[in-house]
Amino acid sequence: MTTHQNPQPAAESPRDAATQPFLSLHTTVVLLTALVIGLVIGGLTFLTGISAAAAVLAGLTGTGASTPVLRSLIR
Repeated sequence: MTTHQNPQPAAESPRDAATQPFLSLHTTVVLLTALVIGLVIGGLTFLTGISAAAAVLAGLTGTGASTPVLRSLIR
């Protein structure tokens, strides 16, 4: 009985690793859009007269809540 060995995958060169982006385009668009939404929500909350800490929390909540929605909407 003859056994066949699978060839070892070629090791990635440092040049190949450097050409791959840190984040995909989809991830970048989703995160930047969520950031803008969070900034708008936080800014509008602050303009209503609520404290800055509460506005930051509102902005962070808006960013976190919009991220999964944007991920499913933007394809």
